[in-house]
Amino acid sequence: MLINAVDRLGRRIDPAVLAAAEKIAPRAVQYGEKLLRDSALATTLLEESAATVSRAIALRRDGHAGIRNLQAYVFRAFLRRINRARRKDPILVSVTDASFRTDARCVATSEDFELKVLVDELLTRCDPVIRDMFYRRMQGFSWKEIARAHGTSAHAAEARFSQALRRIGRKMGLQR
Repeated sequence: MLINAVDRLGRRIDPAVLAAAEKIAPRAVQYGEKLLRDSALATTLLEESAATVSRAIALRRDGHAGIRNLQAYVFRAFLRRINRARRKDPILVSVTDASFRTDARCVATSEDFELKVLVDELLTRCDPVIRDMFYRRMQGFSWKEIARAHGTSAHAAEARFSQALRRIGRKMGLQR
């Protein structure tokens, strides 16, 4: 896998850092893809991490003396960027993949599956935050926990969710 010598912001990557990034790229991008579900984004984040490490090295007068393992250092910078990206955009799971009911003893029937598909279709009309709120509620999270995840108050999270449900109801002709 080839890493660009310049990141998307036009910052140059030091040749030693580029070599380290290329060496860890297959493993790092695979890991990033598993977390972000987008290999292009994972590659971009690796390039940005390499550019940041290059800049940090350039600012040090002694060069690479402070870094014992350049590959590990670049990988750690990459992990920080991955975690930051994950916090910004919640990863969404299809309702058919998520456990829809909390009761482990219930067996999914065709009616349950149809209900899951219907809910999934309705949620496609919502923004990612509302979908994430829905999935968290179905997993048993409280409004306080959901609000903490989205950086709002519990009341604001519940109000936003209720407004979204009303909008969907109006679109479907269920409410006026």
